[in-house]
Amino acid sequence: MFITFLNPSLTTLKRTPPPDLNLYFSREEKILGTAGGIKKMEYFLEDGPFILINSDIITDINLGKVIDFHKNNNSKLTLVVRQDISPEQYDSIEICEDGRIVHFIGASSMEIPKNTKRVMFTGMQIMEPEILERIPAGQFCGTTEDIFPQMIQDRIPVFGYLHDKYWKDMGNRQSYLEVNADALDKKIILNGISPNKLNSSFIIPPVLVGLNCHIAENAKIGPHSVIGPNCKIKNGAVVENSILWEGVTIGAGSQIKRSVIAQNKTIRDGRSINDASVI
Repeated sequence: MFITFLNPSLTTLKRTPPPDLNLYFSREEKILGTAGGIKKMEYFLEDGPFILINSDIITDINLGKVIDFHKNNNSKLTLVVRQDISPEQYDSIEICEDGRIVHFIGASSMEIPKNTKRVMFTGMQIMEPEILERIPAGQFCGTTEDIFPQMIQDRIPVFGYLHDKYWKDMGNRQSYLEVNADALDKKIILNGISPNKLNSSFIIPPVLVGLNCHIAENAKIGPHSVIGPNCKIKNGAVVENSILWEGVTIGAGSQIKRSVIAQNKTIRDGRSINDASVI
């Protein structure tokens, strides 16, 4: 079983992939959509069931339990779903008590059974390879807009695995900061992401400070800040609820709040950056 990550996003600290991890990239000369992009990788995915995960989400899900659920229900498609719906951001799905998906809001039109539950799709799914036959090659096509609703219409077994623990989409700056704050607060345990235990009057926990950083004693760092390796924070600078990637320099007297500063950027002396991304 393969695990494929879609929509690669930015990461907090630059890391080298493990030596036994093979990465493959599928380049789209024109955007093919969520289904079209999967179809383009058909040669790589056609040998058995595979897992697809949007890579801009953070979760503590046990994938083994999802795989067992998929197999036990003889499902052709299993979507990991949640109940904490944000109607303005996510399209809703209706599932029955046994987990079978019977309706995609705004897409499928079959009669909805009684006693259904409204949930949202988390961006994690298990697919059987025969689904690839339903996706047209070389053209834009969506999974939740086109392929999945038609599977419901054709009464193909499609199930939703209900996940009730940690999950967050970090596809924008605010949620990206929230995920890092949650990791510092240990609401989610991420490998290599845990707050430093630093005894310093100018560091307000929780914070994570990388290697080889130079922080002036009259600067202020934290709370909920992540400082990448090789950063320089000069006299009187303030970094609160923010993320600095590797090699960032914060000038004297500058204030960085609720912001993300990209790798090797230099912030001039005396600047104030609030609720922003400097890329």
